[in-house]
Amino acid sequence: MKAEFITVTEFSRQRPVNVFHKELDEVSLDHPEELLNKHFVFRRKLFLDRKCTSAILKITADDYYKLYVNGRAVTQGPATSYPEYYYYNEIDISDFLAEGENLIAVHVYYQGLINRVWVSGDLRCMLWAELAIDGETQLVTDSHWKYSEHNAYFDMGRVGYDTAFLEGYDARAASVGFERLDYDDSAWKNARIAQFADHNLVKQPTKQLQIYDAMPFKTEKTGDIISVDFGREMVGYPVISAKGKSGDRVIIRLGEELLDDGRVRFDMRCFCRYEECLILSGAVDTLDQFDYKAFRYMELILPKDCEITDIRMRVRHYPYKEVALYPTHNEKLNRVITLCKDTVKYGIQEIFPDCPTREKGEYLGDLAISGRAHAILTGDLSMIKKAIRSFYLTTGICPGFMAVSSSSLMQEIADYSLLIPSVINWVYEVEGELSLLQEAEPYLTGLYNYFRKYVNSDGLLDGVDEKWNLVDWPDNLRDGYDFPLERPRIGKGAHNVLNAFWCGFIDSMDEFYTNLGMPQTGLSKSTKDSFIKEFYNEKTGLFCDFGAKTHSAVHSNILPLLFGIGSDIEGLADRISSFIEAKGLGSMGVYMAYFALAALKKAGKDDIALRLATSEEAWLNMLSEGATTTFEAWGKDQKWNTSLFHPWAVAPLVVFAEGVRIY
Repeated sequence: MKAEFITVTEFSRQRPVNVFHKELDEVSLDHPEELLNKHFVFRRKLFLDRKCTSAILKITADDYYKLYVNGRAVTQGPATSYPEYYYYNEIDISDFLAEGENLIAVHVYYQGLINRVWVSGDLRCMLWAELAIDGETQLVTDSHWKYSEHNAYFDMGRVGYDTAFLEGYDARAASVGFERLDYDDSAWKNARIAQFADHNLVKQPTKQLQIYDAMPFKTEKTGDIISVDFGREMVGYPVISAKGKSGDRVIIRLGEELLDDGRVRFDMRCFCRYEECLILSGAVDTLDQFDYKAFRYMELILPKDCEITDIRMRVRHYPYKEVALYPTHNEKLNRVITLCKDTVKYGIQEIFPDCPTREKGEYLGDLAISGRAHAILTGDLSMIKKAIRSFYLTTGICPGFMAVSSSSLMQEIADYSLLIPSVINWVYEVEGELSLLQEAEPYLTGLYNYFRKYVNSDGLLDGVDEKWNLVDWPDNLRDGYDFPLERPRIGKGAHNVLNAFWCGFIDSMDEFYTNLGMPQTGLSKSTKDSFIKEFYNEKTGLFCDFGAKTHSAVHSNILPLLFGIGSDIEGLADRISSFIEAKGLGSMGVYMAYFALAALKKAGKDDIALRLATSEEAWLNMLSEGATTTFEAWGKDQKWNTSLFHPWAVAPLVVFAEGVRIY
């Protein structure tokens, strides 16, 4: 028996669309409107003449699936991935099966949008599975499976950067209850074989999500409004059970914070307006949402004579077990560390999401901060290694690496690309597996050669205009950095931050090649000498933003301190450290704050790093504004579209962990 890629009639003859391209290329992707936001359900029965001892199900779907066995939710997946390296999950479902008739039911979702969430919009919609009972294949996906559109879901608009469709749920729909063994699927169609399936399947190297229910911390009812506080922000789905008149609507509003009048701020700062509804059937109905959100508060607006019988949140995150040690003597630092730990625990999903609301995507820069923080906290390197490999696959689009992996949105950020060898070196130092470096070598050498085409006669990067030159984000927290960074084209000329990262990149490549027993680049000293000549101002004793030497942003001095540029200049480390302290973390974004703290620690300025990390303008300010997870900026109003759940802001977990290499 061989499993087939199965699909539905609408997608069975669709040829896959290439959604990959350089970010600045003008590409028109004409997606059929009627194939957006499609929910399908598949069923297959299986008779067992005895209770099995082992039942291993291999399963995947594009874009995503939720699996039910005999009416019970089992798991969901896969982690987002590219068709040429597409993940399947391997799950033991023996505890879910029984002697006699059994049912495998799968809810498959195809979104169709171009965003950071999935590789979607490519007209690939399919399900693949095979089940081995006591070592023998007993069931595979083929045309004997039955399917139907899950018509309970309806579109209520989009949120974020075309990140997700809001979900209305009609409990009167015929497909409700599809997962039950006694559900009548006699009117359903037989599955179709996907004619142009081109997925190359590989076993997902990471664990399945941990999914559990959290009960409300506080619930209040005022008239026809029920207000719910789950006590902290988490990621998941609202679950409510309600009974009322058929056709009546329960309005569901979710948010990260409350308005001054105590109502939920469902039109959130981060461009997500979380307002959905449940249409009642007249029986006791349970809301069954598919796509996740991040929220703390929920507000239900009830129709007349509606009774709510259950309220909870179905929480989802990557399995979390803490092993790292941190200093315990500083109460302020402990509060900061706890905030960051909770952000990692509840925020990390099947990837390292930039934020679980507006984007839901995995950025290359996140590996250096939240990726390593997760590995340090849990001792689990599988997630960061999976992420590294997913970024290798982006080199098929650009040898200089893309900024977001395993998605159909094309984005490129030069600063992030220059960080990847340091992350790989860090993993190697922790794990010691030479095969990691051997696998990385062609990709990192390709990356090195990609950036060398931008090197000027002085050995500095000049006019890297195919990719963003980020420096920091938001752009109002660049401390007046004096170089034109407008998109889509970066101005010609060499500027400080990108070239400081270039110096750090060369050092990381030299370390990488040394560990592999290969020749170094031989460029470290000459590049740093050119950097000093171009950007160092002898009068001020600081580095400037570009060659005119008219302004010294704190960003232009953090990275030279971190990468040892000018380490032989008398008093430089002390001057830069004092400069960073005087400027404070409020002069930069939470992204650059990691490099600032790391630079200070590396320079032996632990006291300054501690003072900055526990200052009232940084993480403690988030806490003073009610944070239970780290913000995208130091305060809610510091950015025009601030996410209040942003794992890239967990720098203290890397910087202050005991016995861990900082960079």
